[in-house]
Amino acid sequence: MPFLAAVRHADRAVGPRAGGPTRDDERVGEERDTEGTTAPVRRPPAATRKADPPAPQLRWDAAAGGLAALRGLLARPLASYYLLLSSAGLLLLIGLTMVFSATSVRDYADRGDASATLVKQAIYAVIGIVAFWACQRLPARTFRALARPVLGVAVVLLLILNLLVALQALFRVESIGPLEASLLGLHLGPISVQPAEVAKFALVLWGAHVLARKGAALGWWKELATPLFPVVGLLFVLVGYNDLGSMICLSALVVGLLWAAGVRMRVFATLSAVGLLGVGLLVAAASLGAGSGSRDADNYRLIRLTSFLHPPDPKTCFQEDLEGCYQLVQARYAVQHGGWFGVGLGKSSFKFGWLPEAHNDFIFAIIAEELGVVGCTVILVLFAVLAYTGLRIARRVEDPFRRLAAAGVTAWLVGQAVINIGGVTGLLPLTGVPLPFISDGGSALVVTLAAVGMLASFARAEPDAARALHARPPARWVRLVWAPLPPLPGRRRRPAPSPADRGSVPRSRTRRSDDQAAARGPRPGRTRAGTASERRR
Repeated sequence: MPFLAAVRHADRAVGPRAGGPTRDDERVGEERDTEGTTAPVRRPPAATRKADPPAPQLRWDAAAGGLAALRGLLARPLASYYLLLSSAGLLLLIGLTMVFSATSVRDYADRGDASATLVKQAIYAVIGIVAFWACQRLPARTFRALARPVLGVAVVLLLILNLLVALQALFRVESIGPLEASLLGLHLGPISVQPAEVAKFALVLWGAHVLARKGAALGWWKELATPLFPVVGLLFVLVGYNDLGSMICLSALVVGLLWAAGVRMRVFATLSAVGLLGVGLLVAAASLGAGSGSRDADNYRLIRLTSFLHPPDPKTCFQEDLEGCYQLVQARYAVQHGGWFGVGLGKSSFKFGWLPEAHNDFIFAIIAEELGVVGCTVILVLFAVLAYTGLRIARRVEDPFRRLAAAGVTAWLVGQAVINIGGVTGLLPLTGVPLPFISDGGSALVVTLAAVGMLASFARAEPDAARALHARPPARWVRLVWAPLPPLPGRRRRPAPSPADRGSVPRSRTRRSDDQAAARGPRPGRTRAGTASERRR
């Protein structure tokens, strides 16, 4: 019938039915051969076809997913605390390993014990971990209370050190009783202390306390200059006369404190000019015997500066035995010898007496030789994580003292690392400062770990971290052994009024005069209605 034929024709034109493919679906094209004949070409079913190559958009999606995961980890309440522990702990572990690698050969040749320096450094590391544990348990008010006593101890130690150094230079007095002095440290039997390291920590505590107390008054020069500038100037003179590198670290610390306090840029410009003038005077003072210089020798500080500005040729340096360039040239050779992946841990050749102070100021050159560019990159990344964590803590805490102290400690540690690495690689003049956490040195390691412990206390006091710790507090023995719970943000105890304000009778109970006293009686609208049984119902 014509009507049925039209329906069948329309059904074929619409396409395959929903029940499955038809014969027309499998016949998708024809291909002619060279002889003019046609042969059907069939495609495999959709289930057996090869998948299309991944689009570039998928790679961007994977990268975006990784960044989102990283943001999620950094958004956790205790992220600052764990970042600080991991970066500082890894740097300490790498430092102990590299101290053993740099000193084992010399210790075995001199003492017959390859681990002598490592054992001593490990003892100081244990003492530093105890100092870290003690500092992370202390609240901010305790640090503020310790600011002046610690500053006083630092000034007294610096005065004793400079006095003994002056007596040794003028009258050949080696010691006063059991107390001896070297250029940078005081020695009392087996105990040695570097007063410059104590001065760094003391300046962080005292400077943050003073700036937090002044608050908005820092916009005035008079409030900013007293008492901060006189004390800072005294520390600069006491430290910088013998140790110019530590004085520059103190300058970086002061810059971090003032920057966190929001001081104007013109103040920084003025202080920079005064600081450059002071550095110039201390460089000239080396001709008069400051530091390791003497009146009969050349100014070693000026030689280091000119060697940085106009580096001599290595051949000329070795042939003419020029002073001030030997260490720098040997450090560059060590870095070049390491290459990308290094010669191997413990296989350095420059530690066999070719590079002076290989275990202390120039330990980064040994790291570059043994571990290569990869090892140096790991060190730089860990210090970058430490810098990010310190600034993150300074930005998140609410207490002004915590913010200033965190910024000061971060500027101190990161600035000292930059000065050391820049001097070893030739990017900055040589100043002779150790690399934090890594270089050999007992008092420097102990003070550094104590400062990191204070940062850890501030990290636990972040608002989100404090709320998280109070929401799910650890066990009681963990709080007793490790650290107590930090105070919740926004809950400050109000100061109690003085007895004169309170009086002998509470104010709420004082009787008013007769003309103001209200008549006693039932209040309107509060009269009882109905019997007792009705009121009970």
